[in-house]
Amino acid sequence: MRVDVIAGARPNFMKVAALFAVADARPELELRLVHTGQHYDAGMSDVFFRDLGLPEPVRHLGVGSGTHAVQTGAVMAGYEAWVAETRPDLCLVVGDVNSTIACALVAAKGGVGVAHVEAGLRSFDRTMPEEINRVLTDAISDLMFVSEPSGVENLRREGRPAEAVHLVGNVMIDTLARMRDRFEGLAQFGRYGLEDGGYAFLTLHRPSNVDHPEVLSRICGELIWLAERCPVAFPVHPRTAGRLKEFGLLDALEAHPGLHMVEPVGYLEALSLIAHARMVVTDSGGIQEETTFLGVPCLTLRENTERPVTVTHGTNTLIGRDWALFRDCVERIGAGTYRAGQGAIPLWDGHAGARILDLIAGAPNGGGPA
Repeated sequence: MRVDVIAGARPNFMKVAALFAVADARPELELRLVHTGQHYDAGMSDVFFRDLGLPEPVRHLGVGSGTHAVQTGAVMAGYEAWVAETRPDLCLVVGDVNSTIACALVAAKGGVGVAHVEAGLRSFDRTMPEEINRVLTDAISDLMFVSEPSGVENLRREGRPAEAVHLVGNVMIDTLARMRDRFEGLAQFGRYGLEDGGYAFLTLHRPSNVDHPEVLSRICGELIWLAERCPVAFPVHPRTAGRLKEFGLLDALEAHPGLHMVEPVGYLEALSLIAHARMVVTDSGGIQEETTFLGVPCLTLRENTERPVTVTHGTNTLIGRDWALFRDCVERIGAGTYRAGQGAIPLWDGHAGARILDLIAGAPNGGGPA
């Protein structure tokens, strides 16, 4: 059975790596990596292939950047040509980026089965492009592989057939667990003169946080407040760097001795910095899961999350724009009174990828249309 595995943006690579890591156990499945090129520079793509041991893509669509419409359309055109040429039995998409919905649409319209990994996650915020991608992808998927219980309930409420929905665990955690010895041994914090457990790790990139001068200015003020209490390691996303410069905020951050602003780091380096941090401040989705698994306090600069298990059972607190809450959490983390997670989340055990391949192999027609 030919299974196209779609990747193209940074979070996708860690997710599909969990499938390729166990592919040899299912020789009847021919996994073919299709790289859309949604993230197209070496710092955002090639490094992940090296770190994760991913195979060379069978096709690189090379779509690059653009508006949502331009990027989605380019992926659709490129993938449609590939499907016409090679005819997969199943198109497996992951996450919620433009490549996800684009390839799912091509497959569904072409009579090819669609499987969605991380199905059912919902922020219930339709202003987020990712939320639109999630909802639409699930609506046309034949198999839905879910990472946490909330996803099963969301799909049930949306009327998706129960026999197509499978709670399998979290492929991001599969890859993290497989790489744990490698990233913990890096002790990346020493590269920046930081102490183990004595710094905050920061990521910031969402348009809602960085595209508005007044919002980003306030966030920068809070980061300076944090840096006066705890050194901050801050790999700066290219989008964020551009906005900081455009809004005249970059100089003040660079001048602060407690803010260590560095170029984007690779997957293993980022995990090393997360694992040894006192706390993480982020607006990322996947990092909320990684910090929960590693037991590191996480303060998320968003009003909502599509990963509620990280709040109810993990180490994550949604901050939004509540800076009094932010400061209170920072103080409690420093005092050692911040809440701990509730331990291991069911099925976040490093075997989600194997469950997914077992289900695909056992599904009639690979889970696709009859």
